Amino acid sequence: FQGIVLVAINPYEQLPIYEQDVIYAYSGQNMGDMDPHIFAVAEEAYKQMARDEKNQSIIVSGDSGAGKTVSAKYAMRFFATVGGSASDTNVETKVLASSPIMEAIGNAKTTRNDNSSRFGKYIQIGFDKKYRIIGANMRTYLLEKSRVVFQAEDERNYHIFYQLCASSSLREFKDLGLSK
Repeated sequence: FQGIVLVAINPYEQLPIYEQDVIYAYSGQNMGDMDPHIFAVAEEAYKQMARDEKNQSIIVSGDSGAGKTVSAKYAMRFFATVGGSASDTNVETKVLASSPIMEAIGNAKTTRNDNSSRFGKYIQIGFDKKYRIIGANMRTYLLEKSRVVFQAEDERNYHIFYQLCASSSLREFKDLGLSK
């Protein structure tokens, strides 16, 4: 099966093209009626899920620092907004709340990106019969284990190691049994 392909460029700065009003502008539109956008791809997947009652996939691929994780977050925000989940149950917030923890464990500083994800993510989003997000499951794969024992010049290991070292003087740290 071959689907829609969107080529996006990370501008490395915040642009006003991902705001709520843009989500509403793309909601209900047909693919090609508006400019290419992650929201157009998300809308098409959402419509096909509702129309055909079949699972849909959005594959976000690219080089390091291309904005894959951010694009996935925008797609989830689109689904939460158009399905009413964002205001009703705040599921999107709960799903995305796990991101800083995942980033601490799986992100590192590279020469191209201060917060580069060093693993692949598979995010499965569950919808109810009214097509509202009811939950999500995130799996990681391809973690760069070599980074645990080695990093290139001008790069850092996984963030979690630095966070643990920085918090070693906290009282709670001793309760974890990690002081030695």
